[in-house]
Amino acid sequence: MADGPGSPAGGSHESGGDQSPRSNVREQDRFLPIANISRIMKKALPANGKIAKDAKDTVQECVSEFISFITSEASDKCQKEKRKTINGDDLLWAMATLGFEDYIDPLKAYLARYREGDTKGSARGGDGSASAKKDPVGSQLSNHQYAQGMGYVNSQV
Repeated sequence: MADGPGSPAGGSHESGGDQSPRSNVREQDRFLPIANISRIMKKALPANGKIAKDAKDTVQECVSEFISFITSEASDKCQKEKRKTINGDDLLWAMATLGFEDYIDPLKAYLARYREGDTKGSARGGDGSASAKKDPVGSQLSNHQYAQGMGYVNSQV
């Protein structure tokens, strides 16, 4: 199956198509784990609700593409500023730049709470230890990790 221009490997907003550094990345390295996607989706359903496999697969691909889209924009900003690390503020900037302004205020509040060590309401939970106080971006992504398609593979959702 060839990757189309809208697929994660095709880079819907990148030029070069097959020249993308992610074009040789395995599918499981481009997408968030389906178990994590399924767990998040189930939280929105009644206890006896079920989700079809194709629905999980579709959400998995959409979420992974969204993360790639936002991270790519933040990565471009960091490269222009000659920085190697993408942080939470870079991602918020990218979201605003790409038209996702409605999400900025809640995410800023989340980021501030997370940086203060309030992990009770966070997606990861935790005990408030030093390791839990890291930037919620997944211990910050270097541009190299992103280019290798590894930026979000090991993060917890």
